[in-house]
Amino acid sequence: MVQLEADIRELIRQAEKIHRLSEDEIVRLLRAADAEEALAAAADRVRAAYVGDGVHLRGLIEFSSYCRRDCLYCGLRRSNSKAERYRLEAAEILRLARQAKAFGYHTVVLQSGEDLYFTAERLAEILRAVKKLDLAVTLSLGERSYEEYRLLREAGADRFLLRIETSDAGLYEQMDPGMRWEERCRCLQDLRRLGYEVGTGCLVGLPGQTDVSLARDILFFQQLDADMVGIGPLIPNGDTPLATAAAGDFHLTRRMVSLIRLLLPEANIPATTAMETLQPDARVLILQSGANVVMPNVTEGEARRKYALYPGKACVADTPAACRHCMEGKIQAMGRYVAKDQGFRQHRK
Repeated sequence: MVQLEADIRELIRQAEKIHRLSEDEIVRLLRAADAEEALAAAADRVRAAYVGDGVHLRGLIEFSSYCRRDCLYCGLRRSNSKAERYRLEAAEILRLARQAKAFGYHTVVLQSGEDLYFTAERLAEILRAVKKLDLAVTLSLGERSYEEYRLLREAGADRFLLRIETSDAGLYEQMDPGMRWEERCRCLQDLRRLGYEVGTGCLVGLPGQTDVSLARDILFFQQLDADMVGIGPLIPNGDTPLATAAAGDFHLTRRMVSLIRLLLPEANIPATTAMETLQPDARVLILQSGANVVMPNVTEGEARRKYALYPGKACVADTPAACRHCMEGKIQAMGRYVAKDQGFRQHRK
């Protein structure tokens, strides 16, 4: 067993007990590679105490690969002429939602690039149909106006996932040409005012990113009081300007997950597919490091393959049924169970 320095042990104890650390203290723990297992163990204890042993499975429907944005790291960027574009019809989205319900999912995540073909009115019609299935709905479709978010909320959307990718405004605007950090924050505040459960998150390993900026990401999530936080490592896509960038570090990403659980004990935290792309069975390891959500893909056929954010995506060749069965087996083998509720954040006094 690794013998940790006394001050590192004390920082982990403080994070576990009072859920507060300074920027410098977070940086110290992010850099403490030898503290990874102790951090994960503390995060797992906090996860058990605050959100329990249930793992929430949320069925992911990737309904459009069109995107108006040109983010340097994303395979869906509008300048990627090699991207295979598709849009699912409303009837197909509803069929996949019914399939998700039949597989035992209690939440579906409707995700796309920023595709303005899907107006708020079109999406609202789809939402109203999906809500008749008694499913919670998370949307992940980028920046919209307050009025559009309001219409989607009134149509039944429960949650919205809008990752900041980085809280470093300069780096954000470098990585996301034509986008503004202030606008991203405006969207998150609008979602909060409208009563959504608000999800956000970041990429680990962006060129120019530092441990300090990662620490500030965590403090940003804490200040926002995010209901959901999803993070993943950068996986370079050969059809993007970051083709030759180094991949994000899995172990640093794992320490980020653990610290997010310690500092946001009530949050829903997914073990993302990107983790498993870097390391086999990574989702199990991340579930043992503070996470409590997995989002298996229920998209079928060619669309499943064409939603190519990054290369080597785990489980892309599997069927939705196989993904569901496989994940449940892994969860049970850990001594955990698949949760039977819709997984809304439980606020503790």
